[in-house]
Amino acid sequence: MPHDGGTTYQPGARLAPFHLRRVSALVQGHHPDHGVDVFERLRCVDGGNIVFPPFDRAAMRTAVEAEIEQLAAAPVVIGGDHSITLPILRALAKRHGQMAIVHFDAHLDLSGADVWGDDYHHGTPIRHIIDEGLVEPGQLYQIGIRGPRGTANDDLLARSGGHTLVSAEAVAERSPKRICAELRERIGTRPVYITFDIDAIDPAFAPGTGTPVPGGITSREALGLLRGLAGLDVRGADLVEVCPPLDHADITSHLGANLVWEMLALMAVRVER
Repeated sequence: MPHDGGTTYQPGARLAPFHLRRVSALVQGHHPDHGVDVFERLRCVDGGNIVFPPFDRAAMRTAVEAEIEQLAAAPVVIGGDHSITLPILRALAKRHGQMAIVHFDAHLDLSGADVWGDDYHHGTPIRHIIDEGLVEPGQLYQIGIRGPRGTANDDLLARSGGHTLVSAEAVAERSPKRICAELRERIGTRPVYITFDIDAIDPAFAPGTGTPVPGGITSREALGLLRGLAGLDVRGADLVEVCPPLDHADITSHLGANLVWEMLALMAVRVER
């Protein structure tokens, strides 16, 4: 999904699909931790880019929702900025109803139109997802959140809905294994969507992103957090906000390709089960 019309700082995420495709040539199939060959277990197909008028964000949302809605398989979408997640979940909700959502990010993405004079930039999708009832009450898990906020009530919408915030500091203190054990217990058999903003990861490990925030989770912690979700009923996922023009030596693109592979591995484990 090569779209970055929703960015509020540095654009370039529209180039991520090309570069993640390129570096994914180094990603092999067998997952030693899960004990499955991802590409033998799943029938993985590159669906190409979703086509839309490049500067029409409403048209983008319409095109994404229509494309995802007609898919029979579980989608893993490579963005693009985080505004693409809302139409994906609108489409999946028609199939699965309300879902549990595991959201990796430095930011809450609960902003409204008052912040930038726009209601659909990349800092708004989680607010829309809650307001539209796409996530089950109490089943939003935001992991990696950190940094300065505009007000003390920036997270009020999530807190009032009984949702869960796990800071980057808490990941380091409690360990990915412990956090994921709690998530698996609380989510149970619900259908799950994973949305992974690359800026959840510290810019030391993922410099190629348009809204970097120091103090994030490490690349090892990120991979461990995804692996720890094995057993959940993952019905879709996305990776967003990789910005190749800001990357160095493809560090972020390589990490992004491996994160996508970990998402596919979760689906492969579910198919095996």
